[in-house]
Amino acid sequence: MISLAILGVIATFTIPKILSSSQNSQNVARGKEVAAMISAAYQKAQLDGIVSASTKPSDLTPYMNYAAFITDGRLIDSVPGFTSWTCNASSPCVTLHGGGILWFADTFTFVGISNNVIEFDFDPDGTYSGSSADNPGKSVQFSLYYNGLLTTRGKVKPNTCFSGGCGINPDPTLDPSWFTWQ
Repeated sequence: MISLAILGVIATFTIPKILSSSQNSQNVARGKEVAAMISAAYQKAQLDGIVSASTKPSDLTPYMNYAAFITDGRLIDSVPGFTSWTCNASSPCVTLHGGGILWFADTFTFVGISNNVIEFDFDPDGTYSGSSADNPGKSVQFSLYYNGLLTTRGKVKPNTCFSGGCGINPDPTLDPSWFTWQ
């Protein structure tokens, strides 16, 4: 009886950690898959000659594998420290086959300079939590440079530019704790 009680206590503390670790691993795999999809879409678009100063994120969607295009106003989680992104006409989303939602701001373009980026945010569970806390549901933000380099928001080059202005610097607090490139 005592052995069963001890096993019960051990299971109470161990099982949630195992499940959380499994969920984080799944989210990292999904994030890396999305990063590869964005990079491949950019390379295909570049080969087709459509990459220019006026390229916006939705110009790459024909080269992506996704389930549905969303502009219905739904909310998804944002990067840590922020609450949400809205899927609408100027900032659409796509649902992905493997789970999650990819958001992008079509108001941003490359503007044709080498340190300018367009951005994509990936919410691995596609569910709005209503929290600004860093959790496995928070998005990872990918910055795609005009030269094809893809980084996370926490690892952008100093003085990176969006079409709205320059001066964006690396901020590791904007990368969710669950996402790593390794």
